[in-house]
Amino acid sequence: MKKTLALALLMGLSGCGADATDKVARAREEIARMELAAAKVDLSAALAEQGDTAELLRLLAAVQLRMGDGDGAASTAARLEKLGERGPELTRIRAEAALLRGRPDEALTLLGQDGAPQAWRVRAAAHLALDDTAAAVDAFRRGEAAGKDAMLLRDHAQFLIGAEDLTAAEQRVAQIQKLAPDGYDALMLTGEIAARRGRFDAAHSAFAKAAERFPRAPEPLLARASAFERAEQKDKAAEMVAKAAALAPEDPRVIALQVQMATARQDWQKVRDTLASEEAKLDPVSDNGIAYAQALLFLGQREQARSMLQRAFLRAPGNPRVRLLLAGAQMATDDPRAAYATVMPLADSLIADTPELELAETAARALELESEAERWKAKRLSPQRAQALELAGKAEDALLREKWDIGIAAYRTIAAQGDDAEIYRRLALALSRSGKGDEAIAMADKARALVPADADLIHLSGYVRAVAGKEPDTARRLLLEASQADPRNPVYRKSLARWGGQGSEG
Repeated sequence: MKKTLALALLMGLSGCGADATDKVARAREEIARMELAAAKVDLSAALAEQGDTAELLRLLAAVQLRMGDGDGAASTAARLEKLGERGPELTRIRAEAALLRGRPDEALTLLGQDGAPQAWRVRAAAHLALDDTAAAVDAFRRGEAAGKDAMLLRDHAQFLIGAEDLTAAEQRVAQIQKLAPDGYDALMLTGEIAARRGRFDAAHSAFAKAAERFPRAPEPLLARASAFERAEQKDKAAEMVAKAAALAPEDPRVIALQVQMATARQDWQKVRDTLASEEAKLDPVSDNGIAYAQALLFLGQREQARSMLQRAFLRAPGNPRVRLLLAGAQMATDDPRAAYATVMPLADSLIADTPELELAETAARALELESEAERWKAKRLSPQRAQALELAGKAEDALLREKWDIGIAAYRTIAAQGDDAEIYRRLALALSRSGKGDEAIAMADKARALVPADADLIHLSGYVRAVAGKEPDTARRLLLEASQADPRNPVYRKSLARWGGQGSEG
């Protein structure tokens, strides 16, 4: 009897061990395919069956950190400590876990004087969480000087993409490729940079390759959806969003793109229903925040929409979508005087679109400004405006294909019709990207002279100087001024950090 029981127990224990081994092997394969949630489940089950080991706990912690699970990683670090683990690797796990739990100061304290590239990566992220982008840039640079680390290079490349320094980002991606050829991060970053440059075929090639190699990860599908959206291929974008939603229906990025698709279809009830539970937490200048306010406006909740759009406008007066929607909300709440003042800068543009001109005309008639109303009507119907819009469309298409000379020529033709801050802004960016720094600076300054308080145009004047390597003191002053005008704008902060130091980074 005892022998039978002992044999049964032995067989049972052997079965558990084999099962745990299978789970660990499966988890490693899942990590390689970026199926992190599944890997986390398998590793947790294996540890429960066979007991804690330092190797598996370190693997679990890496998965938890990659997933952004700070609480889980902190718990795993405590289990490692119980096993007697000590040293910088454990400290880095605890520091990154603290960062993910919203404690960047604690993360910096834990890292102390650790000079490893991995520590500098966490430091950079902590400084970014504290809105100290200059310290983050310094951490990225010191980390790269300390050695090659693929995740550090990934984070730095992502930062540089946000700062619109695509050339420097490409240099980091090239280094990642050497460390992990055709790995997940290298493919995703390659695709993002290509999409930012308007090279959509190259972008889709990289994203499709990532989707094929990592079929359970929603990110490649979301990236393709965004690229299709930029190229105005809305049906294909919706197809990618649907595929991503099948993999990760609760993912905030999936939800954001679903909102974007519903906004494009003018399905306002869908937008409102999707975001209603998040209303109190919505950033008014985020895409979701603007879409929600727009949905409220079209669903008849006009005062609430106006309040949300007014907050967005105070943060981003240079955003044409916010300005037009606010003017519409002001008109809908029986305030044509405010609506007229708000929409005027848009209607005055050489490439004013029909909605802003119609709104300007309607507001003018409500104010009994008949001659003004007739002026907006005449402009809306004028062949000159139609020609300018056609040229602007051709210019944008040319610039997406990096046909700089064609795009620049088209914008110059429009600019010959009169001063227009928006045309000068587009022309400055096109000139800058084609390497014509002096002309880009001149156009950016012309735009800023027309609307001197616009933070976007202040930033542009600093940005084109920094890219051209011209007037570094003026560039820094302008970038700082833009950042101070809108401290929460991530592009302004990153640009200031990127170029606020000495010269340009290679």
